[in-house]
Amino acid sequence: MSTNKASKTNILVIEDLHVEVEGKEILHGVNLSVPKGQVHAVMGPNGSGKSTLANTLMGHPRYKITKGKIIFDNQDISLLLPDERSVKGLFLASQYPTEIPGVTLINFIRQMVNARLEEEMPLMEFRKMVNDHMDTLGMDREFATRYVNTGFSGGEKKRSEILQMAVLRPSLAIMDETDSGLDIDALRIVSDGVNQLIGPDMGVLLITHYTRILEYIDPTVVNVMMDGQIVKSGGPKLAHDLETHGYDLVRQEKDD
Repeated sequence: MSTNKASKTNILVIEDLHVEVEGKEILHGVNLSVPKGQVHAVMGPNGSGKSTLANTLMGHPRYKITKGKIIFDNQDISLLLPDERSVKGLFLASQYPTEIPGVTLINFIRQMVNARLEEEMPLMEFRKMVNDHMDTLGMDREFATRYVNTGFSGGEKKRSEILQMAVLRPSLAIMDETDSGLDIDALRIVSDGVNQLIGPDMGVLLITHYTRILEYIDPTVVNVMMDGQIVKSGGPKLAHDLETHGYDLVRQEKDD
């Protein structure tokens, strides 16, 4: 089980987190820590609470914390609004990115960047930064002039979020089912983009149902969630064991 003791290296610490949605408790005491520079995968079958965890971490108002707390960068953020969490360095790559007709991706990213700064970044400096990141990620610069996620393919939506992550450089990136709906080529492109961003100053919480994305992004720790709790943690080998034996492997241990 992942430790829940806060330290200077842990960018995220979740302590005994209980969460309900419309009066029904979904998370039943989650404990999890993610240090900077590490990739922590959270795996589990459908309905285990993975997306509830992601939405709760970002402060979605539908998800009510009834017990426990979320410590981000040594501060309890359990009561902060989503935009306040974002400004502090928390980023969510959503399973189903929202379309925003009429708003170009470049303007959307500019608003996010300026929200984190005391003074607006000069336009030329901003455009150069975005262009540099797009070049690094192998993206056509015309992509930035399209409306956010409007008419995007599944792979383009995910690449859009990787670009946002590259520009914002969050302290913690939460990736909720990033591999959902991607073909093998798109998955490889998105994974390559994430791998370019992983570094000592950013932690990654990678939430997934399948192991295939872990063939491209190496996890430091694999955590298994069932019935709203983290029930098992281990190294990368755990993901391979789940691929071979399925979640029954963990269910049997849990029941013993």
